Amino acid sequence: MGYEWISRNKELYNLLKEYYQDELEKFLLWTEEKLKPAIRVNTLKITPEELKERLENQGFTLKRLDFYNEAFYVEYAPFEIGKTIEHYLGYYYVQNISSMIPPLVLNPQPHEMVLDIAAAPGSKTTQMAQMMRNTGVIIANDVAVDRIKALSNNVDRMGALNVIITMVEGFKFGFWFKNSFDRVLVDAPCSAIGTLHKSYEVAKWWGYEKVGKLTRTQKGLILAAFDCLKPGGTMVYSTCTITPEENEAVINFLIEKREGVIIEEFDIQGIKMRKGLTQWGRFKFHSDLQKTRRIEPFDNDTEGFYIAKIKKGEI
Repeated sequence: MGYEWISRNKELYNLLKEYYQDELEKFLLWTEEKLKPAIRVNTLKITPEELKERLENQGFTLKRLDFYNEAFYVEYAPFEIGKTIEHYLGYYYVQNISSMIPPLVLNPQPHEMVLDIAAAPGSKTTQMAQMMRNTGVIIANDVAVDRIKALSNNVDRMGALNVIITMVEGFKFGFWFKNSFDRVLVDAPCSAIGTLHKSYEVAKWWGYEKVGKLTRTQKGLILAAFDCLKPGGTMVYSTCTITPEENEAVINFLIEKREGVIIEEFDIQGIKMRKGLTQWGRFKFHSDLQKTRRIEPFDNDTEGFYIAKIKKGEI
């Protein structure tokens, strides 16, 4: 079914063919698969050991993730993992593995000031809250009422008490809060090719006109995020898509527009990552773009993701 939808969209199919080349078949096969669910334990309310015991007593089989002690694969589920009392109580968040990585790379610390500039529905916001042990402040922002509702519901359910929710256009933070945040997460709205395994809708609407609109938003967000970051602070930019125009090209745009942009290399042990691109078609990017990372979905049986770690130098 996935291949059928993708093949109908010639723009999308041609992009995938150009990008994946000999690995196209691997990607297409991945779109047909149903990934194992994963859950992130909310350590603000329960320990991983306690949650594992409670869920296994109900018939679930859990396997701890190699790279993250506070998350599990759901190997077997007697019923939907999102319909337990523990889920409603906020003891865990059903979250794709790739989605857990940007907060781990950003690594917010207790008592810091953190901005999540495009936060809904709140998976990464609530993950950062538990990493910060409910101290400091997280400004969790989004622009649409329906998305704010989902964000506020999840923040409340997970007991994230250090979160302030705002609803403004993200680019305004760059004017209002210059040099104010220790860390900023830009989990940017994107064309979501990395979620094709669960959402064939992407294959219906995907096109370069849509990508062009998204890149304008992404560039506005990344400039604002960098501007409101303190000198010496850290920012992570991430998307769940493969399109270089939404990934490396956005980071390259930041390098061209702002001084003091330092791209930092990183890896997560237990997750296979590939280096970012330094060239795409006729476009050449800064050599430091190889320090960014791509998570190809068929390498780890996850969703596809792009992640860049950026430090703001002393200007």
